Amino acid sequence: MLTDIQIAQQTVMRPITEVAAELGIADDQLELYGRYKAKLSEELCRRLADAPQGKLILVTAINPTPAGEGKTTTSVGLGQAMAKIGKKTVIALREPSLGPVFGVKGGAAGGGYAQVVPMEDINLHFTGDIHAVTAANNLLCALLDNHIQQGNALNIDPRRILISRCMDMNDRELRSIIAGLGGKANGVPREDGFIISVASEVMAILCLADSIADLKERFGRILIAYTYSGEPVFASDINAQGAMTALMKEAIKPNLVQTLEGTPALMHGGPFANIAHGCNSVRATRCAMGLADYCITEAGFGSDLGAEKFFDIKCRKAGLKPSAVVLVATVRALKYNGGIAKDQLKDENLEALEKGIVNLRAHIDNLTQFGIPVVVAINRFPTDTDAELAAVKQHCEQWGVRCALSDVFGKGGDGGIELAQAVCEAADEPSDFHCLYDAADSLEDKISAIARKVYGADRVEFTAEAKKSIAALGDMADGLPVCIAKTQYSLSDDPTKLGRPTGFTISVRNVRLSRGAGFVVALTGDIMTMPGLPRVPAANNIDVGEDGSISGLF
Repeated sequence: MLTDIQIAQQTVMRPITEVAAELGIADDQLELYGRYKAKLSEELCRRLADAPQGKLILVTAINPTPAGEGKTTTSVGLGQAMAKIGKKTVIALREPSLGPVFGVKGGAAGGGYAQVVPMEDINLHFTGDIHAVTAANNLLCALLDNHIQQGNALNIDPRRILISRCMDMNDRELRSIIAGLGGKANGVPREDGFIISVASEVMAILCLADSIADLKERFGRILIAYTYSGEPVFASDINAQGAMTALMKEAIKPNLVQTLEGTPALMHGGPFANIAHGCNSVRATRCAMGLADYCITEAGFGSDLGAEKFFDIKCRKAGLKPSAVVLVATVRALKYNGGIAKDQLKDENLEALEKGIVNLRAHIDNLTQFGIPVVVAINRFPTDTDAELAAVKQHCEQWGVRCALSDVFGKGGDGGIELAQAVCEAADEPSDFHCLYDAADSLEDKISAIARKVYGADRVEFTAEAKKSIAALGDMADGLPVCIAKTQYSLSDDPTKLGRPTGFTISVRNVRLSRGAGFVVALTGDIMTMPGLPRVPAANNIDVGEDGSISGLF
């Protein structure tokens, strides 16, 4: 079979103006980035925010294997299938980060015959949004260090600086560094470190802001440090928000691209779900809902991470009410959760499947807590056997949950017709959407609610450092939702506890306030905000020919 990039390169794309015209978007409401990419104008975004809104469908997944389970592929294929059955649909996705692209997981443009294109552009520099996030974040860091160097009028304690520089790459060497060496002219020496750009608060703000004015106001609220006397210092105190907004002026506009079958897709923002809130921008979602009868969007990793944050952070903050949720499951992930090694997942193993099916049930139970109809999508892989697929369907029938086979990777939209029909039926049912906890609850109670109700933990343990951080926040965290940073491979904070673990404790080792984004981040287990590259990075297989064509990009 052809590789993803070969399939994408053989596709004859339509001019993006044609795709836009079918949505009723005029040429003067687009800002073109070549023939096949465009940003929606600010005027159009404002108009669509007040337009009648289509139904919102979330795509999430069970706990994945290290290789991922095709959630974006399912989102893209479902959008193509919805179009094939005559439903006006726009897909709303996140932008890929260069970290996974050059690391192990890959990009975020789908796969097989369910991709968004131009695939190479999307997975690399795209329209420069993540570069703008990186620049705005690092400008804030530079202004802070410069303030200290130039006399430190605010009396900032260099030992209590909270923001980190970032870059959109996996680079473990930069996790913990010493900055400012080389004498007085080179700044004040201090401990520092980098995070990956998609874990930055600037990225979260991009995805949650609803206007340029809101973006600037949120930038000003970023908590950047404490003074020697323990008083908080915000980005507005060093007058950083205006310049940061100037760098982000274009990045706040959603990007319009298309699938292999010409279905429109808005790609905007790209926070990870294991270390951030894992959803595309509110602006892109609202624009998609204003342009179509159905908006198909996704949230990163399993439902314990992306979906919970989609509901409790994004929907709560933006006033969104999803009509249905698609839960992507794969035979290989269920066998992985049943204890089978990654290199043995291609072999039929009904015993391991039966053992790992509890993970699927856990995610179904999690999602039904939010009051939304659930559809299980079995993302088919070539190595799946009929007996294995039948076993998953049988369990779903016994649990009374809609289940559909999805073969969009191999067949495009045609392979998702059964899923599309099931989703439309589910979306027509009454939805009683509600969040999991009250935002007015204490910070500890909100963390505990997620840990117990979603992860299945017995209790939550806060380290001394976490308790100290919570105390320092005082009332600044009041009324804010919680974004828990946790491994994606397990419902617990231990990646080795697969299936549906019980009797475990969630360990919160630190708490950080993302005041501009409007949530509190709780770091659990050994989760890191700057990933490292694997022994054999994907970058080793990427090359460019003499004619400029890229190879090895999946």
